[in-house]
Amino acid sequence: MDNKRVYRILFHNQGSIYELYARNVAQSAMYAFVEVEDILFGERSAVLVDPAEERLKAEFSGVKRTYVPLQSVIRIDEVEKVGPNKILPGGDGKVATLPLPTPPAGKPGA
Repeated sequence: MDNKRVYRILFHNQGSIYELYARNVAQSAMYAFVEVEDILFGERSAVLVDPAEERLKAEFSGVKRTYVPLQSVIRIDEVEKVGPNKILPGGDGKVATLPLPTPPAGKPGA
């Protein structure tokens, strides 16, 4: 296994799009989940602090591994180097969401 690999994972989470960088991404043993392990954060600069990355760092503090539902994943790329982790607005028009199934019309119990 090559520990130098870096993956960029984009996925939907609570109306936003998360962009994370991690060392390991795999199909989970839990059905319909993608396993993301060893999330990477850029070096902290004393001069410039990115509030979005700090929020993600706090959200994933102490998390060894996270499981993302397969239907939430937009894409996974193997990249050359680590970039900044981001939370993007979900409704910016650049990424289309998958249609969700709608319940059948009619009366309940009919």
